[in-house]
Amino acid sequence: MKIKILTAIVLTLSLSAVGHAQTPDKAKLDQFFDRLAEKNKAMGNLVIAKDGEVVYSRSIGYGQINGAEKKPLTAASRFRIGSITKMFTTAMIFQLIEEGKLNVTDTLSKFLPQIPNADKITIAQILAHRSGIPNVRRGRDGESNVNTIPVTKQEMLALIVKGTPDFEPGTKHQYSNSGYLVLGLIIEKLTGKSYGEALAERITSKLGLKDTYTATGNIDVSKNEALTYMQFGGDWKQMPETHPSMLFSAGSIVSTPGDLARFIQALFDGKIISKESLDQMKTIRDGDGMGMEPFTFAGKTFYGHTGGADNYGAWLAYLPEEKLAVAYTTNAKVYPVAKIVSGVVDIYYNKPFTIPALESVAVSTEILDKYVGVYSNPEAPVKLTITREASTLFFLPPGEQRPAPLEAMADNKFQIEGAVVIEFDAAKSQMTIKRRGGERVFTKEK
Repeated sequence: MKIKILTAIVLTLSLSAVGHAQTPDKAKLDQFFDRLAEKNKAMGNLVIAKDGEVVYSRSIGYGQINGAEKKPLTAASRFRIGSITKMFTTAMIFQLIEEGKLNVTDTLSKFLPQIPNADKITIAQILAHRSGIPNVRRGRDGESNVNTIPVTKQEMLALIVKGTPDFEPGTKHQYSNSGYLVLGLIIEKLTGKSYGEALAERITSKLGLKDTYTATGNIDVSKNEALTYMQFGGDWKQMPETHPSMLFSAGSIVSTPGDLARFIQALFDGKIISKESLDQMKTIRDGDGMGMEPFTFAGKTFYGHTGGADNYGAWLAYLPEEKLAVAYTTNAKVYPVAKIVSGVVDIYYNKPFTIPALESVAVSTEILDKYVGVYSNPEAPVKLTITREASTLFFLPPGEQRPAPLEAMADNKFQIEGAVVIEFDAAKSQMTIKRRGGERVFTKEK
């Protein structure tokens, strides 16, 4: 009798646990991604995984477009993931720390003494973007294609050595890709292997991540890598590529959402680094951890990282309490990636979420041409350029190398969703830039 009662209790508890398990509304997720695809607002792949098991996946758009010939993205398509690379770099640094080959308190002078402030900068400060190492880039202003040209690690290091520190180590927080390039050089020095070889040996081969590796050249469609596109008035146009040598250990990894979900699950399961090391990665200061950042979706705190360059991007988020991973990769950013991921999580938790209409307004080229020009404001030390290609206006902010397409909200009102709204007054030859911090009027130069 006792055995029967015990069995009944266990069965009841098991059924209760199943009853409380989250079942995603796959139909609504499909409707959301169908809308994004139908309105040309995104191309990419999504994976939602619970405790290592995929509960939803979706691919929309194309990995390669040649005129009318389009190759659809599939779950096997590979994407550049940008700064999510930093999570892999950080994990390898902590592996070396656990092996006794490195310490978070070690100063940079032990490895690269030629870098300014090397005797003051610690490994911990570089990991947490508190080193003051400046973001450097090769080339001069106006050289729009400079990022497409390969560069050696020695050339990038020389630029860092020549650069002026942004601040005294430890006194501020400022995101630094160059700092993570330095960490990659330290990994190579301590392992005696290239960054890519260290990644394969220490992480990807151990976890069976067959679609994750470092890019060494341009996007290779023969390896099922997705080309990068931008939306131009209803048509997709291929974008120039930042050469991965520019990104190195700060952003050169190629992967899939499936591999990314497996990676972050293994990271939190203690299969890559210890819990103590993971806790250091998760310690947030000034909104950032060590190779990891927090996100709030549906009122819950996720951990992970974002990445992007050109017009590709990726987002990896993990909720430890529920062992829930959300991984999204895109080769064409139009609708903001943050809104896509937030919408996915809201749908997953059955939160109120209205699938956006995503209706665009068609504006004639005759009207658009009235807005084209260079705009300035005597109180602002910058000039803003508006150009047109086909039926799309483009906005080039100061300091940027590539213009961004503007979406029409009305004949005289345009936006980069989530970032800026621009209103034109052709009669006055003016445009008003509206951001969260306020608005400013610029006048077209004659």
